[in-house]
Amino acid sequence: MPVPLKVLFVCGRNQWRSPTAERVYRNDPRLSVRSAGVSNHARRQINGDDLDWADLVLVMERKHAARIREQFPDRSVFPKIDSLEIPDEYRAMDDELVALIKAGTEVHIHPARKPNHVPDPTFASGTPRARHESRHR
Repeated sequence: MPVPLKVLFVCGRNQWRSPTAERVYRNDPRLSVRSAGVSNHARRQINGDDLDWADLVLVMERKHAARIREQFPDRSVFPKIDSLEIPDEYRAMDDELVALIKAGTEVHIHPARKPNHVPDPTFASGTPRARHESRHR
């Protein structure tokens, strides 16, 4: 059996989105997963050991990738970081949140699948954008 891909899911406070992603993929044999937050008030704050461990970091919003780089200014090498572009407007295990997490994550698990948009040059690769216009407040 192949070695599982180590994926770190990151959001702001590690309260709803990244723990949901960790829970969705916890028992998936293709992955080994963790979750963390970038805020000082996160339930579990990201640390250097997380970045050493991860093959891939999936942040929920682009600003989280920027915060990771800001929080570790002396680090010269980061794992691949990509954004799922999932806004902070869902509760844990919300059906739409789970669907968005799966859609974005599966692109990385099955690299032969092509994203349905042009990749953002800010990140290592592109993922499908969240369709959440009706959920905006």
